[in-house]
Amino acid sequence: MSNPDHAWMARALRLARRGLYSTHPNPRVGCVIVAAGESVGEGWHVRAGEPHAEVHALCQAGARARGATAYVTLEPCSHFGRTPPCAEALVAAGVDRVVAAMQDPNPQVAGRGLERLRSAGIDVLCGVQEAAARELNVGFIKRMETGLPFVRVKLAMSLDGRTAMASGESQWITGPAARAEVQRLRARSSAIVTGADTLLMDHARLTVRAEELGLDAEQTRLALGRQPLRVLVDSRLRVPLAAPFFQAGPALVATLAGGSAQIYRSAGHEVLELPASAGQVNLAALLRELAARGANEVLVEAGPRLAGAFAQHGLVDEYQLFVAPKLLGSLARPLLELPLDRMSEARELQITDIRAVGTDWRIVAVPGKAG
Repeated sequence: MSNPDHAWMARALRLARRGLYSTHPNPRVGCVIVAAGESVGEGWHVRAGEPHAEVHALCQAGARARGATAYVTLEPCSHFGRTPPCAEALVAAGVDRVVAAMQDPNPQVAGRGLERLRSAGIDVLCGVQEAAARELNVGFIKRMETGLPFVRVKLAMSLDGRTAMASGESQWITGPAARAEVQRLRARSSAIVTGADTLLMDHARLTVRAEELGLDAEQTRLALGRQPLRVLVDSRLRVPLAAPFFQAGPALVATLAGGSAQIYRSAGHEVLELPASAGQVNLAALLRELAARGANEVLVEAGPRLAGAFAQHGLVDEYQLFVAPKLLGSLARPLLELPLDRMSEARELQITDIRAVGTDWRIVAVPGKAG
């Protein structure tokens, strides 16, 4: 495996990241066509239903693709979906070599694209920069492999681990830079899940807003082209229709089966009746439903009760903790409702990233044993 392979794949991955906010429910994919050590064609997947990255790159390369090497961040598809198979396009273009970062976890592909290339006499190498490729599409991969989305819990807290005053007042714990990061987390997500307490206390809308994204014009346009599905978990249907959340546009209300929810339906919102788990909405069932709708990444923006429920049921893949240099005191609300009695019950996390965000700090952590 040569260093040029790594360098060109890194370029393809940078292209793929341009689809961070727009490819739902498809994966983010980039492609570079290289001939005689030079890029002759580049492309990235912009949104579902439009040409894939390989097609854009091949169109740019034209006749120069014959005998070239194609670097693609995900195995070229081999099936007819909303667009024709990219493996066939590469064969028809006459490329000599294809370097893929990883195999496609989609059961409709799952190695068949690479096999089609090999059967056409194309030299195939798979696994270059695979870790980076998997990180870029963690949600798509998890949905394909498990039938569940990747769940990211966002929490904003003071230095003493508090999220709101005893009265429920919480705006604003963190500063503008941290709030812009949260806007970008929303924009990359397929769905945002919140609870009744958050909406009743904070009057949140949970929309993606251009003025707070902090992106360039192209990325802002792509991010605003698709608002994530906003989901309210409300087992007792406590949030009134006059709440800003409902006034901001159509939403999905997840509640218990048998509830009276016609008022929400009549106002243009969708109601999903789910089975109960300990008297509350079954969160695992909700996640399975969201994945069935194509949700790759789900962002949980909720208070300590709902966020704690996701943690208690082992449904969290990643925590994004925004820590403000403030002390809210012992009467303020805790980060999570997570009733533990013994040190042996402590939930261990592995911190994967810590960095300053304006005047605050962002800690990214995943469940599991540290070290």
